[in-house]
Amino acid sequence: MADPPYRFEPTDTVAALRAAHGGLAAETETGLVVTVAGRLMLRRGQGKLAFGQLTDSSGTIQLFCGVDWTEDFDGFKKLALGDWIGATGQVVATRTGELSIKVTQWVLLAETQRGFGDKWKGITDVDIRYRQRYVDLWANEGSRAALILRSRMVSLIRRWLEERGFVEVETPIFHPIPGGAHAKPFVTHHNALDMDLYLRIAPELYLKRLVVGGFERVYEIGRVFRNEGLSTRHNPEFTMLELYQAYADYHDLMTLTEELVGGLATTLVGTTQLTYGGRSLSLAPPWRRATLTELVHEHAGVDVDISTPVEDLRRIAGSASIPIEDGWGPGKLLLELYEKTAEPNLWQPVFVMDYPKEVSPLARDHRSQAGLVERFEAVIAGRELANAFSELIDPVEQRARFEEQARAKAGGDEEAMAVDEDYLRALEYGLPPTGGLGIGIDRLAMLLTGSEAIRDVILFPTLRPEVLRPEAE
Repeated sequence: MADPPYRFEPTDTVAALRAAHGGLAAETETGLVVTVAGRLMLRRGQGKLAFGQLTDSSGTIQLFCGVDWTEDFDGFKKLALGDWIGATGQVVATRTGELSIKVTQWVLLAETQRGFGDKWKGITDVDIRYRQRYVDLWANEGSRAALILRSRMVSLIRRWLEERGFVEVETPIFHPIPGGAHAKPFVTHHNALDMDLYLRIAPELYLKRLVVGGFERVYEIGRVFRNEGLSTRHNPEFTMLELYQAYADYHDLMTLTEELVGGLATTLVGTTQLTYGGRSLSLAPPWRRATLTELVHEHAGVDVDISTPVEDLRRIAGSASIPIEDGWGPGKLLLELYEKTAEPNLWQPVFVMDYPKEVSPLARDHRSQAGLVERFEAVIAGRELANAFSELIDPVEQRARFEEQARAKAGGDEEAMAVDEDYLRALEYGLPPTGGLGIGIDRLAMLLTGSEAIRDVILFPTLRPEVLRPEAE
């Protein structure tokens, strides 16, 4: 067999052919000769006829071959499922009405040496699907559809924000000081500078520096890295949208969040009324707004707030089987109580408002309730989708919060923040009233695709190491 060509030039995509000729009547010949390319994903022979299904990135079309009109007809019948081929022929509809290409010439572009799974069931082995995404994308149409929807979603988010005056930027991935979120960072070393650097756990502090610098509406969509475990909702590297809007507070960002997510659902899936995990879910604005303590009361049946004595909170948390650590104040106990009793049961979208100051070192003090901050998390289907603050703008207060975090880090809390002197210096130049929002792109994609595992919406998720050995000859 001749070597594959170095290049090949299709004239049409499958989607374009279907759009132009999808209503072709049975046994019709158009006279239009086209060239397509893709993988041969199904083939069957019937004596002097042979049929195949060619799939490109846009769809699938039937190849109609015959001993009387197809060059190297016998060679076509020997092709393996998964072979890349190019095919030239007339656009026709067969006697069964199937839109087809009546192939006169074909060429092998790349030969597959591995199977593509059962032609009806695709690949069902989950480990193979995630490790060999290059196979999964061909063998399981749902995988490709979900990941294409994710790509469209990110594109729409960019357009939506830019229409509202937000400017996209890129901030460093290597940070000299980890900050912007509670998380254990990944550490690396820069040889030339002989210094440790940290893969960013959030772009927050750099984006707020840009607001100080005059970027009144700024955003970034990018990878963040957290040295944590794997689960159906966690991957050590994931994608975040973070945006900051000068002159706004957390109420403004609630409106922005529900309008953005509701608009994405309408555009991408045609409705805000979804089915997720077998249950109905409405993303239509407005979403419910409720305080953290209101939700604890609803789901745990106890009336507690930031002024409840620590001893009482420890007793209530203990009765809820929450492991308690020394040094936890009322704010941390309230958060743990909420996360254990309320958050997993919040199905319809809700903005959980007014978090304890103790667990929110970058958020501004609540304007009317001591001990709390103006922070919300958007929770949908029992998991956090978004986190937002009225941002802390006072450098003196921010220093005090950082120093409290540093004491926690010195006491063994690997997720606590450090004192970032340059960020404090930036605040001293003046940060205007600002609202900041982070949305997990992967979790949003899970909702809109109906995926229950984060690995389904990440092209190459993090997995345990695989031992690969060359196959025996």
